[in-house]
Amino acid sequence: MTYKAEYIWIDGTTPTAKLRSKTRILADGAELPIWGFDGSSTNQAEGHASDRVLKPVASFPDPIRGGDDVLVLCEVFNIDGTPHESNTRAALREVAEKYAGQESLFGIEQEYTFFQGSRPLGFPENGFPAPQGGYYCGVGADEIFGRPVVEKHLENCLAAGIGVSGINAEVMPGQWEFQVGPLSPLEVSDHLWVARWLLYRTAEDFGISATLDPKPAKGDWNGAGAHTNFSTKAMREDYAAIIEACEALGRDDKPLEHIKNYGAGVEARLTGAHETAPWNEYSYGVSNRGASVRIPWQVEVDQKGYIEDRRPNANVDPYVVTRLIVDTCCTALEKAGLV
Repeated sequence: MTYKAEYIWIDGTTPTAKLRSKTRILADGAELPIWGFDGSSTNQAEGHASDRVLKPVASFPDPIRGGDDVLVLCEVFNIDGTPHESNTRAALREVAEKYAGQESLFGIEQEYTFFQGSRPLGFPENGFPAPQGGYYCGVGADEIFGRPVVEKHLENCLAAGIGVSGINAEVMPGQWEFQVGPLSPLEVSDHLWVARWLLYRTAEDFGISATLDPKPAKGDWNGAGAHTNFSTKAMREDYAAIIEACEALGRDDKPLEHIKNYGAGVEARLTGAHETAPWNEYSYGVSNRGASVRIPWQVEVDQKGYIEDRRPNANVDPYVVTRLIVDTCCTALEKAGLV
């Protein structure tokens, strides 16, 4: 007897990487082996030396094929055993291990937009739908588009053991969100990448595409982000650590370093309108969705909790955003004696 293993990896496409996958048939009980692929077809090698290596790092029950079949998330390595330059998970592993004692947790709010053909789902063939207002968390066929896909995606994520914590319709027609976490930096990133793969794969069966474009409709429409909620053990116990984390994200060259790595096209989304702060200005505030970083009102009341970095794009690499936040905030908390 055999089972199917769908090997999933992140390719080398720039400025925004794509997900790739292929199927391997394995004997029942067999361990997941390393596997090779043609890196010249995924922007990860030249044709004259095209072999690259897939190393399994996480596996999940396959909710689409069912049975004993699995989804296998992989890191990409060179044939000499070194991480490929596109392998951003390897860099996160080092930072996560360095600051493991601070017990970082993340919750990422993944916004995305359904397209049918060249237009967002719910946009008429000619012209535009009614202005934003009733779509967010709405109900009814006149305002909500794509719910069957969303519900099936949620079912698939839960069946796969993905740490999804919720879903909702977003501000623009055809725009939705799911949340992953709270989980550790590596876990939240792994789960988000597999949840993205399941989103694309689920939408395939409905003849619909999903995009993480940060500004899928030009004009007076909200963009799509990946708001990133973060805390450490100290932040979950002490408001002084909350403030220090917010301050650390705004010090020196940190705002620019983060923005440059928060997803391609971030300037088009972070304009200061549509519940965003300008990309080139850093700010934080309580209950302020127009700030770069929001402190939820309940956190101020409780004097402990978490912060929300509202700057990451929907197309951000979660391995990169979690690494940057852990490195910036945990370093600052350590220096300030707040750990």
